[in-house]
Amino acid sequence: MGLDEIYLIRPRAVITNIRERTLVEILPNRNKDTVVRYLSTLNNAERVQVVPMDMWHPYQEAVRAVLPQATIVVDKFHVVRMANAAVERVRKGLRKSLTPAQRRGLMHDRFVLLKRESELNEKEALLLSLWVKNYPTLGLAYRLKEAFFKIYDAQTRAQAQERYAAWEQAVTPEVREAFTDLIKAWSNWQPHILAYFDHRVTNAYTESLNSLIRVVNRMGRGYSFDVLRAKMLFAEGTFKKKTIRPKFKRRREPDPMMSEMAKPGIFREMLSSPRFPHQATAQETNYGVEISTLIRLIENRQI
Repeated sequence: MGLDEIYLIRPRAVITNIRERTLVEILPNRNKDTVVRYLSTLNNAERVQVVPMDMWHPYQEAVRAVLPQATIVVDKFHVVRMANAAVERVRKGLRKSLTPAQRRGLMHDRFVLLKRESELNEKEALLLSLWVKNYPTLGLAYRLKEAFFKIYDAQTRAQAQERYAAWEQAVTPEVREAFTDLIKAWSNWQPHILAYFDHRVTNAYTESLNSLIRVVNRMGRGYSFDVLRAKMLFAEGTFKKKTIRPKFKRRREPDPMMSEMAKPGIFREMLSSPRFPHQATAQETNYGVEISTLIRLIENRQI
């Protein structure tokens, strides 16, 4: 189960089924009491095993209260983007010492500093090398950002923990203030951050869903929360459903009992017997609103 939020005038909690890639609910706020009330209504709540979320304590407290068996996983992308934010702080701190032309250049090239080094093309790599050469502090921040991303390449929890310890030791005083929020977040949420390396789940689909909600909101020029929620949750033909049919054991040899039941009146009599089991019926499970279907309907302007 994914737990995230979207800002629609105020923060609203978004509940998803990350395995089935569906939207389940949009709550009016992200308060602990609201989330607890919703989680308390879930059918088969004990089956929820993993809950990826951002670093919002009310979510953590709500899950612990209602779903004690579930493992909380801090979403990877909420963590690594704090490393990018640290580089941005260093970049902005340099502006006072730059000429107007240099400031414009640094603003124009900021996207290079936010990309992974392995994703840079030849031109972007050249731009990066110039900034790193001319501004060593910015270069240090960039290398630390890249080293932090590589923590998530670890194969095990223990390896990730070792990489983080080495990374924190490499954070020198001249850039430590810029990385303070990231260091505090790791310290406060370490067990849940490291849980990623046991379960490898993220809220990526929840984040993409939030983008869809914003698109629909803009198309409606600012729907009220209730109208927007209804459009997202109750659009016709968007539910992902599965029918679970009962399994019957096939027999290769004729069953004498079935031959006996074939006689007139016997079958009806046996059905009325309390010892005869009732026939199993197919059950339909609704997993919520399918994200891929939402995308198609939005592209066709059917929502």
